[in-house]
Amino acid sequence: MKTRKSWVVWSDGRKQSSFLAMSLHRNDLVFVLISVSIHAFGVINAVDVTASVSAAKPQQAPSYLSPGSSAVVSSPVFKPAVDSALSIGLLSSFPEDLEISEYCTGLLRLFGQRYVTYVDCLVPAARPVKVCQDCFTAYRSLSEVFLNISSDQMGPGNVSCRDSILRSDRLMLVFLLYSNLDTIWQKSNCQQCITKDLKDRNNDTLYFLTLLNQTITCFEKYKQGNLTEVCKNCEVTYKGLNELYSGMEKNNTLCIDLEDAMNMTRKLWSKTFACSNPREETVPVIAVSSFMLFLPIIFYLSSFLHSKQKKRKLIHAKRAKSYTSLMNIQDKQS
Repeated sequence: MKTRKSWVVWSDGRKQSSFLAMSLHRNDLVFVLISVSIHAFGVINAVDVTASVSAAKPQQAPSYLSPGSSAVVSSPVFKPAVDSALSIGLLSSFPEDLEISEYCTGLLRLFGQRYVTYVDCLVPAARPVKVCQDCFTAYRSLSEVFLNISSDQMGPGNVSCRDSILRSDRLMLVFLLYSNLDTIWQKSNCQQCITKDLKDRNNDTLYFLTLLNQTITCFEKYKQGNLTEVCKNCEVTYKGLNELYSGMEKNNTLCIDLEDAMNMTRKLWSKTFACSNPREETVPVIAVSSFMLFLPIIFYLSSFLHSKQKKRKLIHAKRAKSYTSLMNIQDKQS
């Protein structure tokens, strides 16, 4: 049995067995697949190598630094992040000669705690206003720790925290925070209601609060019935409180707590209960106004009477002169 061979004619006129042509085509296909695999493997390795190299290198330096700048290469503080190339933050520690002492760090931490305590006291005391009588203890504690920070006196280990905490940067954050809260204390005039040592309310404030509580208690007692009962039964107490407030206002011994409390009490008395309490100082004002009103009438009346009396005197003098002349003539004739 003879095998029949088939021939393949190429474009250049060569003849080749079809079996051999198919074998060569199959070999070419395998070679192409191997080449593609090798190329893909090389690309993957190149990507891995590039990623590892970029992770090991620090981030690109800013444009204002030259490539050979010592700030990038030999800085004793700068350390490239090895674990992550995407997040590089400020290092948590500096060389020991730039760090503040443990004593100053403790004062700074204590300042933050007392600052938060004072702010937590101020917010609820905003309405009704009680920033002086409720928060003087927190203010005293905050002032004490700030005084220790800003003092020239040396602490343990002959360390002063004024320069390292208050003056080490342009912002001066600790000083700024304390100044804001101290401004609230000063604008509230709390020093007028609290003792100098900031340990309690002074006697004038305690006496005012006592009369205020008596007045509010009287309002609460009689407001359930007829409102005229409030005006009738609480007039003496309210009048005493009002007089005390006027005296403290003249002596400049009021703080924002007492001012706000008196304003609310006056609104209750005049608007809520519709009571009226004529003030004693209005009587002289009315008297002076009445006198000024009738002053022109008095002036013109007195002027009229005075001119009429002068006219009578002139007529009487003329008549007296005529009578004397007549007597002289008669004497001459005789």
